[in-house]
Amino acid sequence: MTTISGEHTILRVADLVMDVDAHCVMRAKREIRLNRKEWALLQYLMSNPGITLTRQMILERVWDTTADPFTNTVDVHVRFLRSKIDDRCRKKLIKTVHGYGYKIEG
Repeated sequence: MTTISGEHTILRVADLVMDVDAHCVMRAKREIRLNRKEWALLQYLMSNPGITLTRQMILERVWDTTADPFTNTVDVHVRFLRSKIDDRCRKKLIKTVHGYGYKIEG
């Protein structure tokens, strides 16, 4: 869900909150630090909750159109993101859709 609160765009999935303008991510009231690619990947996922995004879609949106579609870059970055977002929480938000891609849902 996307809301606009004052001057801020807020993305929410379950207890995961991304303040796009303040460049802040919180889960279960704990701040999560992300690098630039993790931020872009999470923002793309959270902007499309419940929608499965293919690896190719993610490569084109988060990286660029010249990214090698046969690389495991997306998988590696999703693993890093999961370790920061999901590992400490019982409910896992980032889902793998085997043979297709990834989605985030609460």
